[in-house]
Amino acid sequence: MSDQTSWLEPGSGWRTGRSARDLDEVDRRILSELVKDGRLSVRALAERAHVSRANAYARIDRLVADGVITGFAAQVDPERAGLGTSAYVLLTIQQNTWRDVAAALSELPYVQHFALVGGDFDVLALVRAPDNAALRHIVLERIHEIDGVRGTRTWLIFDEHDGPGGGWA
Repeated sequence: MSDQTSWLEPGSGWRTGRSARDLDEVDRRILSELVKDGRLSVRALAERAHVSRANAYARIDRLVADGVITGFAAQVDPERAGLGTSAYVLLTIQQNTWRDVAAALSELPYVQHFALVGGDFDVLALVRAPDNAALRHIVLERIHEIDGVRGTRTWLIFDEHDGPGGGWA
């Protein structure tokens, strides 16, 4: 490994953002196990992370207090939950309208996630709808009526797969 890339390796004090906190290998194991199974007992988590239960409790509390862990939720299969049509919708917006567009998107049904991005488009939204008609309504009527939205491009999702450990493996 060259000196130029050694700062990227875990354990070398690297940070992934201005406010990122240093995570050690135990923190990473805890996050990996919780991403795999958020209902894991602290006892089982401690065993898998090779720490005491008290240490596991303290680390979870710290990770929550520091905002690394932002919540615990069930993972839902969208298709089995009646949302069989999924798409990424890319939005082009007028400059300086991000906050208004974000507020409007957060009120729309079927918009699961959205992010301000750099590149050819300004916003990337994940939309999960019951069918094509509902997707069409959300994109062509509800999203297009938001002040500041200049245009959209929709990419249908045919198949999805999660990565191992949610990125914490």
